[in-house]
Amino acid sequence: MKDKRVLYVSSEVLPYLPETEMSSMSFEAARKAHHKGVQTRIFMPRYGVINERRYQLHEVIRLSGMNLIVNDMDMPLIIKVASIPKERMQVYFIDNEEYFKRKATVKDENSELFSDNDERAIFFAKGVIETVKKLNWAPDIIHVHGWMASLLPLYLKEYYKDDPLFAESKIVTSLYSSSDFEGALNSELIDKVKFDNISEDKAEILKVPNHTNILKSAIQNSDGIIKASEDISNELTDFIKEQNKPSLEFLPEEAYPDAYLEFYSNEVLN
Repeated sequence: MKDKRVLYVSSEVLPYLPETEMSSMSFEAARKAHHKGVQTRIFMPRYGVINERRYQLHEVIRLSGMNLIVNDMDMPLIIKVASIPKERMQVYFIDNEEYFKRKATVKDENSELFSDNDERAIFFAKGVIETVKKLNWAPDIIHVHGWMASLLPLYLKEYYKDDPLFAESKIVTSLYSSSDFEGALNSELIDKVKFDNISEDKAEILKVPNHTNILKSAIQNSDGIIKASEDISNELTDFIKEQNKPSLEFLPEEAYPDAYLEFYSNEVLN
């Protein structure tokens, strides 16, 4: 995997958000790859709870300024960047005043999912892909972590399917348990996705946009699947088997970073 390019796209990354299974695993996977000579880039949302001064985030003017269309609305894309201390790894933050300025991640003060999380997920997926295009950095592997990032496989395989930069890119999705996701996203998600000319058969699974179905969409449009939590539901486990794609079972903390690199190399790229 030395000198290969791996793009890590995560809903949460240490040290910018509190330690969770996802924030630590997505960070460790990228860190291990980086130390093995893999070229890495990390993308995450710039939630309002992230302390910009503490982590020295700064806007990258040459990457910002584009408008992304979400459900027929022009939403300005702001790109910020920071370096993870001691690691010499850059993290890119997808930002927008409307979607990410609020002082919370995905829930309000009543612990209810934000009503626009569906649009935030679309914006995040498009923002990552458009920024990577501006960087002209063709990834060999795109590794997706978390439901906020889980529309990216769909958009890459459908909306951006003719983009030559990603012609050889393979998508790996890590599945996590639904600890922060009860209920469903806005029921209009399927219409907002179809607005982007995503086919009826690909969008259909999002008719009920709950955690399971959003992850099923990611699985459908990925080239490899990783069980990153020990308690993945039987429904998702059965769905993975039906897709007949390379998959990696849950591994303990000390084993998974090396196993991920082997999985990329031996199962997904071959």
